[in-house]
Amino acid sequence: MTASPPLDTARRPPPIKAVPVRHPGRWLAVAVLAVLAAMLVNTILTNDGFRWPVVGEYLFSGPVLNGLRNTLVLTVLSMAIGIVGGIGLAVMRLSPNPVLSSVSAVYIWLFRGTPLIAQLLFWNFLAALYPRLALGIPFGPEFISFDTNQLINQFAACLLGLGLNEAAYMAEIVRGGLQSVDDGQTEAAGALGMSRSQTLRRIVLPQAMRVIIPPTGNETISMLKTTSLVVVIGYFELLTSVQRIYSTNFQTIPLLIVAAAWYLALTSLLSIGQGFVERHYGRGTSRGPTGPRLFARAPEQGTATG
Repeated sequence: MTASPPLDTARRPPPIKAVPVRHPGRWLAVAVLAVLAAMLVNTILTNDGFRWPVVGEYLFSGPVLNGLRNTLVLTVLSMAIGIVGGIGLAVMRLSPNPVLSSVSAVYIWLFRGTPLIAQLLFWNFLAALYPRLALGIPFGPEFISFDTNQLINQFAACLLGLGLNEAAYMAEIVRGGLQSVDDGQTEAAGALGMSRSQTLRRIVLPQAMRVIIPPTGNETISMLKTTSLVVVIGYFELLTSVQRIYSTNFQTIPLLIVAAAWYLALTSLLSIGQGFVERHYGRGTSRGPTGPRLFARAPEQGTATG
């Protein structure tokens, strides 16, 4: 038995030395951002125009907190009206009944096609068009009537303007969520003897919530800031409260910082809550509650040098 000849070491390829890919652009961007951040912090801390003592004085003042409370009430009630109305309009829009579908389409077209400020003004001055509102038989006797100015005060006008406008947008969000559920789910539910309402409540809506929740959270955050538009009809909310204060003491920038701080704090809390809700309805999906990471860090690659 003869031993195998030794390998020719001279013919072996040299070992590969992996060199990590350089990213000079990233470090340059980091350096530029660091300089800009330092400049921003410096100007915030050294510019006397911000008047931070004035900001601290009014941050928790009574008028500001009253305006904040009214803002929260408007946000919650308007979104409740918008969500309930949006679900109803979406169901009507998808109905095989052409009358219901057409009514929903016209509503969405009207309220999405006109400015929200114009709608707020319309509801506030509805008494100029209908001095009294009545309930009764059409073209017949009236059972009860109300003075329009007393029935639709500033608060009611705010709710009608914000809530009915939001319902038009929520209708399209809900409709998109309902249509994302495969038709086979509805057919299977019908084969099991479930009615349309049962199918909607037990099969379609629970699956559509994963699609509906993210834009609904965005609409809620947007509604929190959109409530500031009620200033056009004189209702007292957060931005109105700081405007009234700086119109008397002329501390415009500090008071605007107060309003911005409260808006940022509330939107941050809503964003955290939205994340928990998305995670709850995203359970059992392969993509998770937030979908794929578009900007996930890619694995390091190297270049081979001989």
